[in-house]
Amino acid sequence: MSQPVSHKVDGLTRFRVDFAYDGTDYTGWAKQPGLKTVQGDLLAAMTTIFGPTENDFGMRIAGRTDAGVHAANQVAHVDLSDAQLKRLGRNPNVVARLNHMMSEAIRIHEFKPAASGFDARFSAIYRRYRYQISDNFAQKDPKQMRYVLNLTYALDPVAMNEAAQLLLGLNDFASFCKTRAGATTIRDLKRIKVRRNSQNIIEIELKADAFCHNMVRSIVGALIAVGAGKANQADLKRTLERAKRVETYKTVEPKGLTLIEIGYPADSRLGIQAERSRARRTLDEA
Repeated sequence: MSQPVSHKVDGLTRFRVDFAYDGTDYTGWAKQPGLKTVQGDLLAAMTTIFGPTENDFGMRIAGRTDAGVHAANQVAHVDLSDAQLKRLGRNPNVVARLNHMMSEAIRIHEFKPAASGFDARFSAIYRRYRYQISDNFAQKDPKQMRYVLNLTYALDPVAMNEAAQLLLGLNDFASFCKTRAGATTIRDLKRIKVRRNSQNIIEIELKADAFCHNMVRSIVGALIAVGAGKANQADLKRTLERAKRVETYKTVEPKGLTLIEIGYPADSRLGIQAERSRARRTLDEA
């Protein structure tokens, strides 16, 4: 890692961290006392390299994940002081050092100086998730058991995909979210597609500006009901329009869910996007 030349935040140098993890054995992303979490393991390794921290290195994540959820391309940022950077000494390869210290369930892809205005969470313009289901048409693969939901009955992915299109656009997804105080449930679902891949695994891919808590797994549960013939498009539309959390459909297990991608605008617009996102957050909490 070369010495950074850009983006200072309150006198600290901001770094972008791109990484992946298998969430099976973790109690989610966020550190929790006495529990094994992705953030906890990452902070422990970073502390070994950069020394103690009082604020978790200002770490912020693009898409917080629950227990058992995986990430193929997660993004975070951290802010480091000059004193912390000096601790790198003659071995500045942070990626190799972090990967050596952590279990193979977490792999760092990049650790680099962030572009000006970059905020891992607020600069993001979309998040993309994929949920995988193995129904009774799929040949069970033991290597995939940690990453797919296994069902003993058949689903109709065509019916599921047709129904899914009713959810597109800017909507109040309160019916599919666990509400949190001061948080909006209005989201812009930009893309949703259901298909059966070449291994006969059903893939549900969703792309939105952001997702509220349990939104993806609740939507998948509703689409499974459609695919199994237990619900139809009219039922799904009524649930969306109700805009109130009800346990009509089962929230599916986390193991089939993977964060696939975090999207960002061009570097010149990172700061503008971050300010817009913060402004919306402030309005939501007002």
